[in-house]
Amino acid sequence: MASDLLSIGKSGVRVARAALEVTSNNISNASSAGYVRRSVAVSEVVSGSSAAAPTAINLSGARITGIVRNADTFRQAEVRRTGSDAARAAAEVQGLENVESALEQTGVYKSIVGLEGSLQQLVSDPTDGSLRAKVIEDARTMAQTFNTASQSLDSAAKGLSFEAQDGVTQVNRVAGELARVNLRLMRAGDSSSDQSALLDQRDALLEQLSGQADITTTINPDRTVSVMLGGPTGSALVSGASTNTLAMSTAADGTLAFTVNSQPVTLSSGAIAGKAQALIELRDARAELDDIAASVVSTINAAQASGADLQGNAGQPIFSGNTAASLKMVATGGGAIATAPAGSPANSRDAGNLSTMRSAMASANPAGAMDTLLFDVSSAVAGRKITRDALDSIASSAKVSLQSQAGVNLDDEAVNLVRFQQAYQASARVMQVASDLFDSILTLR
Repeated sequence: MASDLLSIGKSGVRVARAALEVTSNNISNASSAGYVRRSVAVSEVVSGSSAAAPTAINLSGARITGIVRNADTFRQAEVRRTGSDAARAAAEVQGLENVESALEQTGVYKSIVGLEGSLQQLVSDPTDGSLRAKVIEDARTMAQTFNTASQSLDSAAKGLSFEAQDGVTQVNRVAGELARVNLRLMRAGDSSSDQSALLDQRDALLEQLSGQADITTTINPDRTVSVMLGGPTGSALVSGASTNTLAMSTAADGTLAFTVNSQPVTLSSGAIAGKAQALIELRDARAELDDIAASVVSTINAAQASGADLQGNAGQPIFSGNTAASLKMVATGGGAIATAPAGSPANSRDAGNLSTMRSAMASANPAGAMDTLLFDVSSAVAGRKITRDALDSIASSAKVSLQSQAGVNLDDEAVNLVRFQQAYQASARVMQVASDLFDSILTLR
């Protein structure tokens, strides 16, 4: 009986000591990022009589069956999925805001309206030198604003492309670290403290990875993880201790394409996907801006060709180029504006061709087209912000749900410290009683 009590007390001390160590570790890592709360899994020691009476009290002590990480794999997957969606939305909004700034702050719309206004003023006196000079100056300003807008879009595109490439670099770096963690997990003892630390590191790396791209994970029996990039049907990025390489290429129009070991892969979430989507929308905005610039050039130059300038010569082009970037002012002075109909003498006050030019501008309506482009981009930004905020809220809820389970509550851990300390003292007391009983038995005569 005494020896049984001694074994029971010894097992209790061992369990309580391990629980105290785990609790102390939880408290010391309460503020560590990525740390998952641990607890000791304990089971009753099975004695020979348990098979005959499995519901009976065994009185054989307790044993540690492992160190449990209190993190639900479903909740962790939800944190990764929702976080990846939120990262995509945030990156897309940032890119669209850059497009919006490039189009609004350069003042293209204002410059087009300014040119139309100066053409209207010229109607009052087609031979007035100051009015003609103002038209030329407003035309030059408009060309420069188109050039500046195009350059701003180029800068925005380069920034997004650079950030996307940086994201690709991070994906490959994290994948390499994940493969090394997998290799160490293969060698780590089951339920050891080293394995628990490696699992924390594994989960933190997976969260970093999901912030850049959409991933699908498979947890293997040995606790290693396999990662697919681009959804369940995508390409393998990490398998055991080996990795594949994500690569990015840029098309002539600035849009991005991705491959894993030369195999095409489509990214639908994560910051990289958000930047790629923003570049698609930037490409579309640039195409519309180029169409507006081409419309202005063709409309005014066509009207010029049908009239006579101030010297009575056939009208020559005011602009060259057919895109926002290539638009240039080629007229050398106000006298080049063909306000009079073809064949009119020098210094003609006939504004017939100027009226034709203004009517053609009104029909082409570049100001209206530019206003529509600005409205479309602004509406897209506003809509994406609503989506971003909603996804941020969902991602935050998922993190709170995981944190409530996996996070360390210092109040609970303080209670556990007292509880396990009392359990340690009680087990030690059992051992003392067993020792006293054994001594008493030896003194019997």
